[in-house]
Amino acid sequence: MKEPHRKSKLLNDQEVIERIFSHIDNNTTDLGDAVWREPVDHYQSQERFDAEIALLKRLPVPYCPSVALPDKGSYIARKAAGTPLVVVRGLDGTVRAFINACRHRGMQVAKGSGCSRSFVCPYHAWTYNLEGNLKSIPGKEGFPGVNPAEYGLQEVSAKEKGGIVYVMQEGDITKAMLDDKLDYFVPEQAMFEQGALTDEANWKLLTETLLEGYHIKSLHKETFYPYGLDNVTLVENFGANSRVIFPFRRIEKLRDIAPEERRIDGLVTSVYLLFPNASVAVLSKHTSLVILEPLSPTQSKWVVYRMINQDSNGNGITLDEAKRDALFVNESGQDEDREAACAIQESVGSGANSHFTFGHFEKAIVNFHQHLSEHIDSN
Repeated sequence: MKEPHRKSKLLNDQEVIERIFSHIDNNTTDLGDAVWREPVDHYQSQERFDAEIALLKRLPVPYCPSVALPDKGSYIARKAAGTPLVVVRGLDGTVRAFINACRHRGMQVAKGSGCSRSFVCPYHAWTYNLEGNLKSIPGKEGFPGVNPAEYGLQEVSAKEKGGIVYVMQEGDITKAMLDDKLDYFVPEQAMFEQGALTDEANWKLLTETLLEGYHIKSLHKETFYPYGLDNVTLVENFGANSRVIFPFRRIEKLRDIAPEERRIDGLVTSVYLLFPNASVAVLSKHTSLVILEPLSPTQSKWVVYRMINQDSNGNGITLDEAKRDALFVNESGQDEDREAACAIQESVGSGANSHFTFGHFEKAIVNFHQHLSEHIDSN
């Protein structure tokens, strides 16, 4: 699988391989230059939670991959930053997002995902087209003075970039806002799974598990560590976003191959943090988009989409191969990461720590918290 299209500030595959070999040979890893102390109250405070939800509403945040809306009329309805939304591909092919609330009495007009030519409120059958316009009021004579043109679904800003649909609930998404977003998915990548699960942990604790390899040997001793390397990672920050690359031991087979002929496919896992609450993980046979939706200060929902990769020669990967790859991810550490975050959440209110300390091995986490703090404090 080719890595997402990168700007010059990110290393290419050959440069990544060379840096990995240098780290292996010298027993080193990429390091940050700052230590960050995050108050534990930020993992349990309602005030902080409310500030983070407000931030999620005024930033362009991934909602789903473009391939999840393949046809005209395809839609996905779910909550984002606490707001019920429905995102739909219109008859003109344009993706639009609306607050999922009928303008009559506020009933949600769509549920789950599907494909439709209109949205019909299940309460009183007010009907809206895919552009959000109110087209029908049963018994309209009972609503004198109600102008349908003024009662369309409330639209919020939505844009596509790099195979991802971004939604911003306050204001309009500008081109500049998406300039640092990479091209993550190509149309040939079919989606083979979408799902959701809930953890009793703050969304930031779960995000932090994705962004460092310092814990590989200790937490994943019998799962990921037999295949991977302990605390050998490449970390590149681009703006508020980051890329963290975790090499597999089998990358050693490239030692005897000429640098220009080396291919990184299947030899690393690359995790891209899409600030603030989404990530793209590029694995051997599949790529996932994960959005972490904060539900409360101590509860979060994972919204997960998985796509089949193509290899660097453009050849297809089978569905079974992609599913086995996804199963390996869960069994090789993701479940352990989630359990760790939930265990940490249980101790947050104990008084044992006034803050959590992130050091030089946790460069991407420091960058995440720095930008999160700057965004919230500047509001």
